[in-house]
Amino acid sequence: MTNTDFPPAADSVPSSTTPSAPATTGAVIGLDIGGTKTRGVRFENGMPVADESVGSSNVQNVLPEEAARNLANLFGRIGGGEVAQVYVGAGGIDTDDDAAALAALIAPHVPGARITVVHDTRLLLAAGGASTGVAVIAGTGSAAWGTNGRGEEARAGGWGYLLGDEGSGYWLGREAVRHSLRRMNQGLEPDELTSALLASCGVDHPNKLIAMFHSPATGRRFWAQQARLVVAAADAGHAPSQALMDQAGRDLADLAAHTVRQLGIEGPVILGGGLGMNVPRLQEPFRAALAAAGITDVRVLEQEPVFGVLQLVADQE
Repeated sequence: MTNTDFPPAADSVPSSTTPSAPATTGAVIGLDIGGTKTRGVRFENGMPVADESVGSSNVQNVLPEEAARNLANLFGRIGGGEVAQVYVGAGGIDTDDDAAALAALIAPHVPGARITVVHDTRLLLAAGGASTGVAVIAGTGSAAWGTNGRGEEARAGGWGYLLGDEGSGYWLGREAVRHSLRRMNQGLEPDELTSALLASCGVDHPNKLIAMFHSPATGRRFWAQQARLVVAAADAGHAPSQALMDQAGRDLADLAAHTVRQLGIEGPVILGGGLGMNVPRLQEPFRAALAAAGITDVRVLEQEPVFGVLQLVADQE
């Protein structure tokens, strides 16, 4: 059975830890579970000895059966057996029940191990070398989480693609579709972004994007992948795409600034996620918007969040 360490406050990020003896020996496995993939790293004596990725095992994005299959595949690659602790960061962990459900899927692969499940923003902050501050994820989805020196936690966003995820890959993909449909309604010919989107989707008219967008055959991950088209068009000088990238940066900065204000700190703010780490076109408006809000200690994550696991494990002991 999975128990929580403490009752979460209104704005805290829930976590779940299986009861066990303190993890002082044995392997540590870190999992970073996003909307598109699950990455697992096995650490022995503080060193990574296996690093594998499979499809998403986040039950917010895939059926529990698919999540279980992907986890079985992952543990088959990185090994289970003598594992002292599994530390998991996952998107969509909004309640203790969410954390417990994910821990239950993992437990059969690591008998006797301590399993801790937290929101994936916690991994990001630790990987950025900060014990306090605000982590912002810009990937398939988006969210901000932070903590201050008093141990208080706060978050902003992370509501999922139907309610939020501003500045995320999904948001950019959806906005590319909306841009194309607006042009169609105005009787305008497809521009650079629309033409690229039609080619990527394999259709010959913007009107066909409507049914495709709502079809079960395409989902959140597919449309998040179309964000690359917006980035490419913006880099090529397409003004509407540049405006979308600027808006994405400002929206992410707003999440960060809101969290900073709740915590009463000055920073740092650490930007991660696939978009956040790899797209300067997003980083620039993000930094600019935070600077305008008086927040200048802004960093882009330089290593994958899963490598923050060792620090988080050490903090537990």
